[in-house]
Amino acid sequence: MFLAEHCCESMVRQVTWKCDQHPDSSDCPDMLIGFDERFVEYGLLIHDGGSSSIIISFCPWCGTRLPESQRDRWFDALEALGIEPGDDEIPVEYRDGRWLQS
Repeated sequence: MFLAEHCCESMVRQVTWKCDQHPDSSDCPDMLIGFDERFVEYGLLIHDGGSSSIIISFCPWCGTRLPESQRDRWFDALEALGIEPGDDEIPVEYRDGRWLQS
């Protein structure tokens, strides 16, 4: 993870949740919050067989305001490089939070 730290221990437990019964975290009913490093987004997971989530702005446990999403900035950065987001040619540093360090 490239974000310095999450807001509280409960959030850390949620976004690092590992289930020994469900190899895919989206299948585990105990995993409530997802974190996308690329966009610095936290979301309530929708357990419908897909990867959908509802983006949240505040931590459900401690009430801390969560970081602003970098989704638009990520798409703008790829566009500036002449890369379409669906391409297989997305540089490795844009697949996680490393791109935020530049």
